Amino acid sequence: QVQLVESGGGLVQPGGSLRLSCAASGRTFSNYGMGWFRRAPGKEREFVAAITWSGGSTYYADSVKGRFTISRDNAKNTVYLQMNSLKPEDTAVYYCAATTNLVPSSAYRYEYWGQGTQVTVSS
Repeated sequence: QVQLVESGGGLVQPGGSLRLSCAASGRTFSNYGMGWFRRAPGKEREFVAAITWSGGSTYYADSVKGRFTISRDNAKNTVYLQMNSLKPEDTAVYYCAATTNLVPSSAYRYEYWGQGTQVTVSS
């Protein structure tokens, strides 16, 4: 089992920045590829970003490319999502997820999920 706990969400103005964190506990964190997904009100869950177990490769949805950066610190069992130039359409609950078989945007491949953290972008 892997437990995932997200933090860092909140209310931010358009153009602002937030950094989300996802702390993992349980099995060896470095065995897992990690992803961030989000669900906006009334919409389906969508892929945001993913990173391989080593951090050597990263993947992004087109909607966030150039604005968001995923990273990980295996010594701290934590994955991050730095979000810059936030837009109102980024408003959603953000979830981190872990997988032993990374197919970045395929949610069903992720075995473990956090509870989510709310991000609201509004003036």
